Amino acid sequence: MPTTVVQADPPSGLLRPVCPADVDVLYAMQCDPEANRMAGTKPRSESAFRDLWSKSLADPDGLHRIIMHDGEVVGGISCFEMDSRVMVGYWIARSHWGRGLATRALAAFLELTRRRPLHAYAAVTNVASIRVLERCGFRRNGTFMGHETDRYTAGEVVMLVLDEAPISP
Repeated sequence: MPTTVVQADPPSGLLRPVCPADVDVLYAMQCDPEANRMAGTKPRSESAFRDLWSKSLADPDGLHRIIMHDGEVVGGISCFEMDSRVMVGYWIARSHWGRGLATRALAAFLELTRRRPLHAYAAVTNVASIRVLERCGFRRNGTFMGHETDRYTAGEVVMLVLDEAPISP
């Protein structure tokens, strides 16, 4: 993956770099059954989760940020390579859903990386996440039937792409 162009983190305090101590909080968030149901995912085992983050934090081309709200870690957002595409993904703790944090975090994150195109996948049933992506300038680029894996449940998935500079939500 080519080097990601990174701007300085926004001064709002919304995003900050991930540190190793954040992995425990992120692990607990990704274990939430309702969040996994909505996202069409399955939680990773603790060892698999820690291995993934160890590799992610060591990757100089990855871009990973913690989402903060009122001094609390409420989620994470990352840019990574998958299926030969540069992807963006995020996770917000369920206790913070519906507050606009995902939209604000994604908009701020898109200011950090100017890589384009950026891609995102969302379960068709994850209407809230699709809405977040579209508010930030992503457009739908088709659907596919996702197969059951150790990480994903089988189901229809929307592909979204951001070709241009981000739009303010």
